[in-house]
Amino acid sequence: MTEESDNITLMLAYLCISQEAEASLVRKVQILDRFDLTDTQIAKVSGASAQSVRNARLAAKKSTHGGR
Repeated sequence: MTEESDNITLMLAYLCISQEAEASLVRKVQILDRFDLTDTQIAKVSGASAQSVRNARLAAKKSTHGGR
């Protein structure tokens, strides 16, 4: 990805979660995962750390699979 297309992707991703301002990080990660973004990119868009994004991804996976 070029820097310009990366910036456009991140802007679009931000717009997708901007209406979800009060949503949890888990919900934001679920939305942004549809864009195949890296943990670092999601962290940048959501204002969280990359480790928090990884934790949110794990939490989403656990809740989807019934805690297994």
